[in-house]
Amino acid sequence: MSIQDSLVSAVGAERGASAADRLCEACVDLLAVDAAAISLVFDGTNTGTLGASGSEARVLDELQFTLGEGPCLESVAAHAPVLVIDLAQDEASRWPAYGPAMLRHDIRGVFAMPVLVAGEYLGALDLFRAQPGPLDGEHLVGALVAAMLAELPLLDLLAGDLHAAANDPDTSAWTELNTITRAEVSQATGMLVAQLEIEPAAALMRLRAHAYAEGRSATSVARDILARRIRLEHH
Repeated sequence: MSIQDSLVSAVGAERGASAADRLCEACVDLLAVDAAAISLVFDGTNTGTLGASGSEARVLDELQFTLGEGPCLESVAAHAPVLVIDLAQDEASRWPAYGPAMLRHDIRGVFAMPVLVAGEYLGALDLFRAQPGPLDGEHLVGALVAAMLAELPLLDLLAGDLHAAANDPDTSAWTELNTITRAEVSQATGMLVAQLEIEPAAALMRLRAHAYAEGRSATSVARDILARRIRLEHH
């Protein structure tokens, strides 16, 4: 069975986020990479992780949100693949914060393929590799096919939630979408706006900076802010 057929088979009858997870796991099995994630990107921001090959892949994906830079954001903005074969040679000029962060996680190669949904670029398939080196021809083609397949669970998830919400304002149809997006970060940012009397962009920057300084994800810091376990002070 070809890589392309194996990727299609891996998704099978799964729907939504489960299909996205299966697709990422198949990418690790078939494309000679160590981790894979499907990022959601809205308005130039990595807003959530639709699917991942495991917990480490989710951490690597969220770092793009925490730091505000990385391959998925660049791929969506450029509407093209981003292929970095060795971050150790590229870290300083391309992604000053993200590059060193990946190296601390023992990741040398990163590859992002944009995901096109109904004519809009709404995310990217991110592939992470511990060893430097390019994706060879067969694996690169497989990555492009996987990015095309990623449209299906994303479209399924968004279409289902949008349809249900439009027909019933009291529905819980947004639950799964809110689970995979960084809803806590938005809520915590709003709390900081009120507490610190600053603009939303500045509040988000404060939250991200605190997360980076503490070596934590933005989502975990947001949860602590919402639970009032930490409070960010005025500078």
